[in-house]
Amino acid sequence: MVATAAQMNDEQAQITYLHEVFAKQKAAYAKAPYPSAKQRRDDLDKLAAILREYKDELAEAMNTDFSCRSKDETLLAEIMVTLEGIKYNRKNLKKWMKPSRRHVSALFAPASNKVHYQPKGVVGIMVPWNYPIQLAAAPLAAALAAGNRAVIKLSEFTPATNAVMQRMFASAFDEDQVAIVLGEAQVGAEFSNLHWDHLLFTGSTAVARHVMSAAGKNLVPVTLELGGKSPCIITDKGTLKSAAESIIFGKATNAGQTCIAPDYILCPSHSVEELKSEIKAAYQKSFPTLRNNNDYTAIVNERQFNRLQSYLKDAEEKGATIEPLNHANEDFSGTRKIPLTLVTNTTEDMVIMQDEIFGPLLPILSYDNLDDALQYINEHPRPLALYLFSHNGYEHEYVLRNTHAGGVAINDCLTHIAQDDMPFGGVGDSGIGAYHGHEGFLSLSHAKSVHKKGRFNSGKFIHAPHGRLVHRLIYKFIIR
Repeated sequence: MVATAAQMNDEQAQITYLHEVFAKQKAAYAKAPYPSAKQRRDDLDKLAAILREYKDELAEAMNTDFSCRSKDETLLAEIMVTLEGIKYNRKNLKKWMKPSRRHVSALFAPASNKVHYQPKGVVGIMVPWNYPIQLAAAPLAAALAAGNRAVIKLSEFTPATNAVMQRMFASAFDEDQVAIVLGEAQVGAEFSNLHWDHLLFTGSTAVARHVMSAAGKNLVPVTLELGGKSPCIITDKGTLKSAAESIIFGKATNAGQTCIAPDYILCPSHSVEELKSEIKAAYQKSFPTLRNNNDYTAIVNERQFNRLQSYLKDAEEKGATIEPLNHANEDFSGTRKIPLTLVTNTTEDMVIMQDEIFGPLLPILSYDNLDDALQYINEHPRPLALYLFSHNGYEHEYVLRNTHAGGVAINDCLTHIAQDDMPFGGVGDSGIGAYHGHEGFLSLSHAKSVHKKGRFNSGKFIHAPHGRLVHRLIYKFIIR
């Protein structure tokens, strides 16, 4: 699509603003490089307060952007999860800020070693469209807890939500501390080219490659939260009914437009038909109807809707079996709603088995023994999440030791992301680095080593000239 002159002017205005606010934040940080614990707590309190104050407006705006976005999903998956994370940051902040003592070798005594956690400075946060509230506010909470300032680039695909978030953040923070930048690809490219003190990007692996390349030119440290094809493994030691219920929760939340949504299922061959029956029953129970059901979210825009439809068309043309779970026989034209669709008899040449699905399409693959399932996972890029449905402790350990994933939930889906005392992050193609909780504080702080000696410095005994008794003793008893 060719940009209009007005769009180009708007893009340039946003780029100009980006550079202005970046310079303001750099200058402000230089004047106050180490906010106190009280200041940081106050900032976190302000963030929590505006999220509570604007929650209904945000939910309404999200509904506008998606054409139908479940208010409860916004309140639970965006507002509640973020507020809990802010609360955890606030509670532990003073302990995290305290310099940690480290061991001093006898060779260097008397001395002290401590690690001081220093704010990095100005952090850039790039936010996707699927959970724009949580994925702006949660990284911001980590940045504020670590004593940083932040500029947040919001997605162009959520304009109504962006407008509310602009007002929301401006009501509590000066722009030299927290600022919002809008715009499309040109602004995003400029954003990733700036010399941030840390850059946190959430989005697709393809875009992340460009972001990381741009950041690398300035040696900017990055945290990349990506996605990938997150598998569900069901074993004979699991319960199909409860597995189906959890998978429906994970796949139907935000209509599957979630970076940790179950992407496909690996199921024992003899259990596939029973699993499908349980999935259908669980789905119908959760969503008796879809078209006018405000609990069921639509696909965010025509581009994403058409992408998902192309996946189904490609799979069907190549021999897959497509089963839309449209139990109420509804017409979804004009809604951008797609019912949960089971896809079986897949092959590796199908696009649906190559790309992250990011929608309510659910391939089911069969396997004959657990090692075959693990081999399939390990032959593909490492996923952001892995879900195991088994009540056997040996299987738990076996799967954990023989697969890689950013995070794992056993006998549930999605909820591991809401555990405040655990890091959230990917591995390989699904991401670099982690945040949430203590790991967020650490990721956005510089761990500065400080070695301190007093008036007496034992180090002078190894100074030149060499060849003295102390040197001979070191060579004889330590280096040998």
